[in-house]
Amino acid sequence: MKIGDLARQSGVAASRIRFYEASGLLQPAQRQANGYRAYGPDSLTRLEIIDRAQSAGFSLEEIRAILPPDLEAWPHEELIQALRRKVDEIEALEQRLAQSKRGLRLLIDEIAHKAEDEDCSAAARRALDKLRQGASEPARTKARASRIGRRA
Repeated sequence: MKIGDLARQSGVAASRIRFYEASGLLQPAQRQANGYRAYGPDSLTRLEIIDRAQSAGFSLEEIRAILPPDLEAWPHEELIQALRRKVDEIEALEQRLAQSKRGLRLLIDEIAHKAEDEDCSAAARRALDKLRQGASEPARTKARASRIGRRA
């Protein structure tokens, strides 16, 4: 199929398809006599895999590492390990985001409940002190859990 047809069917821009081809993610297209690119039947599947993997947070380098030249020959264990690593990365990111969210909510609360006579500098110090206390709370909780785990 020609690049325009592949672009329409996949929803991927022709320029992006050429980029994937140049970067080794998509098998090089065969050139027709007129110079047009002709893509094989698995190109559409590859584009969908690339799109879904990117949506799941995989970088193009990570996709390149796990996407085999032949879609019939997936390296099963490598694929499972890559997927598990990505899940671990997402979980770590979720924890960092949750901590950032807690800090922002604390900051919002501190700013919203500023005393009328409190100057901005004092309010900023008070808010930062609260944020420091809030940031050290997960460390205290983790240390407590570690001590409890050692007792068990």
